[in-house]
Amino acid sequence: MARDLPDLAPLIDHALLDPHAGQEAIERCCEEALHFGFAGVCVASRWIEAARRRLPTGSPVRLISVVGFPFGAIPTAIKQAEAEMVAAQGAEELDVVPDFGALADGRGNAVYEELAAMCELDLPVKVILEVGRLSPEALELAVAVSIDAGVTMLKSGSGFGPPVTVDQVKLLRQLARGRAAVKASGGISTLTMALDLVEAGASRLGTSRGVALMQALRQGAPALES
Repeated sequence: MARDLPDLAPLIDHALLDPHAGQEAIERCCEEALHFGFAGVCVASRWIEAARRRLPTGSPVRLISVVGFPFGAIPTAIKQAEAEMVAAQGAEELDVVPDFGALADGRGNAVYEELAAMCELDLPVKVILEVGRLSPEALELAVAVSIDAGVTMLKSGSGFGPPVTVDQVKLLRQLARGRAAVKASGGISTLTMALDLVEAGASRLGTSRGVALMQALRQGAPALES
């Protein structure tokens, strides 16, 4: 039986987080997102002003900034300043890397306070959880304090680790218990994989391969070339 092929465009956060990318690549990323109707463009805080100029006012494409990316191992005050800066520059969503060191020490309250302060900026906050690296206890703690702090979405990873899996998406949905959505991110390289993650419950897909995914979708292809 042929597999139904839904429109993935409204689920894709078109990411360009390569530190070697320049302004031309950022502008092209924005134009691709507008062309395909992606959910958002996800860039480093360095590029929020440039991306804001390329995404017209009122655009349905959301402008997303990462904060504390990719490791979260910087002081909370600096993360907060970064979040406030991009909010002032027109970012519409924040993808935040939490303090994994605090999690390792069992200091959930420190993670809660850090995220809660960013949630007070009145922008949707996604917390980037390296699901593949956290112990079950640390992951459960991270999810609990993140949701209590007000995050709207649990993101599986930064993309700098192992590829996201269907089981990770299912686990995050189980831990969230309907209190937050799930964004799958990292190594989404085939159309089949993207569809499997959506079927598992991901409501956003963070990927730098959005254009290739859409081309494969429109061709009805079962997979992309690696």
